Amino acid sequence: MKLIEPTMAYEREIRAYRQEFLDCGDSMDGTGGLRRFEDPREWIDYLNLHRDPAAVPEGRVPSTQYLYVREEDGKIVGMIDVRHTLNEYLANYGGHIGYSVAPSERRKGYAAGMLGAVLPKCRELGLDRVLITCIRGNEGSRRTILKNGGVYESTVYEPDEGVELERYWIEVGER
Repeated sequence: MKLIEPTMAYEREIRAYRQEFLDCGDSMDGTGGLRRFEDPREWIDYLNLHRDPAAVPEGRVPSTQYLYVREEDGKIVGMIDVRHTLNEYLANYGGHIGYSVAPSERRKGYAAGMLGAVLPKCRELGLDRVLITCIRGNEGSRRTILKNGGVYESTVYEPDEGVELERYWIEVGER
């Protein structure tokens, strides 16, 4: 498995990942807004705006998007987005990290591996600890977070989505 930043070399795989979520009607958490972009080039250009603090769209924060790629066949099995800082919404509800695993690749341990692989990247950004949230009752996400050292803080109600979110902190020191 490898964690890489999106490039047009993965155009076909990005399209397939997006389509799999559209076909099953599932949310695309941690994909940097991929749902809105049919053209991977436009999506990658949008992601690049988020890398430069001076170019980040208003109301957004600097972030880095990663693909989690299975090396044997080049398939994107997951995506994970790291927000370098938190705005008010992220501090309350969204956290530093959002991620998803392709519906066909779930329950294979990819989420835990992907989260573990991105934590050193968080440390490189200067983060000492990261906030990560999951919808209450999402046992797969909760176990993924706990497996990577998550410590439960609280449960909050997110009024826009009408869901309760569990908040966890992960120390990003030497692992």
